[in-house]
Amino acid sequence: MGAYIAKRLALMIPTLFGILLISFAVIQFVPGGPVEQLMMQLKGGTQGAAAESGGQFTGGLYRGEQGLGEEQIEQFREFYGFDQPAWQRFGDMLGNYLTFDLGESYFYQRSVGELIVEKLPVSISLGVWTFLLTYLVSIPLGVAKAVRDGSKFDSITSTVILVGYAIPGFVLGLVLLVLFGGGSFVQWFPLRGLTSDNFEQLSLMGKILDYLWHLVLPITAMVVGNFAVMTMLTKNSFLEEIRKQYVLTARAKGLAERTVLYRHVFRNALIPIVTGFPAAFIGAFFTGSLLIETIFSLDGLGLLSYNAVLQRDYPVVLGTLYVFSLIGLFGKLLSDLVYVWVDPRIHFEAVR
Repeated sequence: MGAYIAKRLALMIPTLFGILLISFAVIQFVPGGPVEQLMMQLKGGTQGAAAESGGQFTGGLYRGEQGLGEEQIEQFREFYGFDQPAWQRFGDMLGNYLTFDLGESYFYQRSVGELIVEKLPVSISLGVWTFLLTYLVSIPLGVAKAVRDGSKFDSITSTVILVGYAIPGFVLGLVLLVLFGGGSFVQWFPLRGLTSDNFEQLSLMGKILDYLWHLVLPITAMVVGNFAVMTMLTKNSFLEEIRKQYVLTARAKGLAERTVLYRHVFRNALIPIVTGFPAAFIGAFFTGSLLIETIFSLDGLGLLSYNAVLQRDYPVVLGTLYVFSLIGLFGKLLSDLVYVWVDPRIHFEAVR
């Protein structure tokens, strides 16, 4: 196992390098970079100043139709580092990333690492609760459906979860806001944010309840669509195990049905599900939902990444990509280790 882990860790280096290289190369060909974005903002500002002053020279700030000179444009390019060749900028970026120096945002004028840490509470709240509720509901429901395969309960629950799967999360979020967020009906839940304005004045229990109350609508919108895949995977996995010979043997020995299901079938049936725990947990932990964050006014990583792409804030785009790729690679390795732990018959050293 040690040799396999060392091999996987060694393979992460070229994989991560390839991800960053391709992303960096694509960015070089995207029109409307940060220099052009800044020039448009300045042009819009000078046009506004001209409109207010009737097109006259005011205070030495407005230059009419002259626009920005080549010298100023070159200063902007130097400010953003675009006066250097692409290969040098890429090399400097890799060197900084080795020490987890993710650079400074062009538009926020702050460290990319600080921005990621600042937005994490929202993404953590959405991801972790979505992950927990999905597994806590889907696995018991999938087991119940497998035991009652073909029954009325199985048909009704299948219909319900498939309807939930068919409704996009952002559409459900809008419906929930209209119904329960003060839209056209009642206002039982808050409209925005993770906490209330008076959060600091609340007691400890009050803070916990306030936090959970703010999460009800966005978590519901995110989690409903996740039930179908995990529930049906659990059900099909159990059905496959129930039909195997060792289950018939256990029943022939007179073991109780509950013992057969939860002592013999449960562990084998959950192998394909449990092995996905690390990757699913890490993905839920760091993957923001842009539409949900926008609908419920939650400033998380999803909104940060989206705005960074629109603003051509390349340090934020590449910095978040680097962090998420690194965590994703370690998550895949952890999934393999969990697979070996759940099923000791697997030996990766034997794989060539």
